[in-house]
Amino acid sequence: MTFTATLTTLVPLLLPSWMDPEHIIRALGNGALWGVAAIIFIECCIFPILPGDSLLFAVGMFTAMGTVHYGATRLTTMVVVILVLIACSILGNFTGYWLGRIIGPPLFKPRDHGLAAKIFNPVYVDKTHEFFKKYGSRALILARFVPWVRTFVTLIAGVGKMHVRPFMVYTAIGGVAWITLMTVAGYFLGTIPLIKNNFEVAVVLIVLLSLVPMAVEYLKHRREKARAAV
Repeated sequence: MTFTATLTTLVPLLLPSWMDPEHIIRALGNGALWGVAAIIFIECCIFPILPGDSLLFAVGMFTAMGTVHYGATRLTTMVVVILVLIACSILGNFTGYWLGRIIGPPLFKPRDHGLAAKIFNPVYVDKTHEFFKKYGSRALILARFVPWVRTFVTLIAGVGKMHVRPFMVYTAIGGVAWITLMTVAGYFLGTIPLIKNNFEVAVVLIVLLSLVPMAVEYLKHRREKARAAV
């Protein structure tokens, strides 16, 4: 069995329908842009278990195909898509920041079980603090490209009462870079027959690639911990 065939077989297990960007966009129909914008807002604000990277790639691809249309041409539609999604990603981060400032401590309190215990595990607070220590304010830019981290880094910036002005500057830069790169990649790469005809496989690969930075950091941490123990 080829690698592509193997991934195709595993797609239903790795990508349930509510996480499948193609399913989401087709289900939203004419309201696709606004539905995607709402999902991006929620992910950037407080709920990390959403298909951010793959959804942005998909909306770029469907814009190129003419499925998503909010302008006279595909190019004008693409401009509208990028501007709306940038605005929602920044607004989501700003909302998450203030949620962190107001309800951060009780939100990340230790819990024994349940979905909240997994999503708002205090361990993520420690890891995100380490992320800030290592990269400083530019962590807000780098975090945009790392699932889960892009949600929690915003909340932790609020919990740590980071100054509002630098937070807004860096989160805006990160939002512009993330939205533009992912949607433009989908706009141009999604029309390539190999990707277009194997879109579900491409989405799974995007998800797996988006986890690479986390895997690298984890392996690096394990290596440093092993050296310290020697």
